[in-house]
Amino acid sequence: MATMDQTKAVPVAHAIAPDGAEVAVRIRGVSKSFGKGDQKVLALKSVDWDILPGQMTMIVGPSGCGKTTLLSVVAGILDADRGEVDIFGTLVSRMRDGQKTRFRAKHIGFVFQQYNLLPALTAAENAAIPLVIAGWRRGPAVARAAEVLDSLGMGQKLEKLPSQLSGGQQQRVAIARALVHDPSLLVCDEPTAALDHESGLNVMELLRRAAVRPDRAVVVVTHDNRVFHFGDRIAHMDDGGLVRVDEKAAEPAEEDQP
Repeated sequence: MATMDQTKAVPVAHAIAPDGAEVAVRIRGVSKSFGKGDQKVLALKSVDWDILPGQMTMIVGPSGCGKTTLLSVVAGILDADRGEVDIFGTLVSRMRDGQKTRFRAKHIGFVFQQYNLLPALTAAENAAIPLVIAGWRRGPAVARAAEVLDSLGMGQKLEKLPSQLSGGQQQRVAIARALVHDPSLLVCDEPTAALDHESGLNVMELLRRAAVRPDRAVVVVTHDNRVFHFGDRIAHMDDGGLVRVDEKAAEPAEEDQP
């Protein structure tokens, strides 16, 4: 079994932004292990990576390769054993737990495979939860959530309970909840895994339209190769490290098209 002494950074094309480029998330030397002694498992091995704003970045790879662990470290849910994570100029990896919690509440939105909606709350009330936690009064919070839901095509479902919504509609509520506080970083862990193909494509299209903008980064962990084409950059992971970062070819200018 590997030990920490055997870790090393893996050079990967396109992983590090060129000098002077704007970077949303800067990851340097991030390692993470679980267990101790002979039971220690290296989940991340000195990962170096820059995530760019205005793009949807996907993290792909086999089960157990470290995708969700890396996403959790970036989002401040897990602490790395070593290394640094900087989000839009804030060194999150050096924050204390309370500071990380406040930073996440203000700057990071989460979309998960499981929608985690509260069954007794309406769609609008579920989407308003981050604002209520941040101290908004209920009325303005629900009104703001209704605006976001309407932009996602859910304007006619505001008063519906989760049990009255389809899987795709519940995921839209979860996306609205993630966007309602206008985060600078949106992290999505297998957002289409519980959906059929058509619903999954619709959700990814919604994420691209509603979430991808110049002052925000969107990071998606997925096994679903049917949605890879939505990614601007695709980071391939294996055995705790990046092995390749692919960039989508730029669309040809209109005058260059045949």
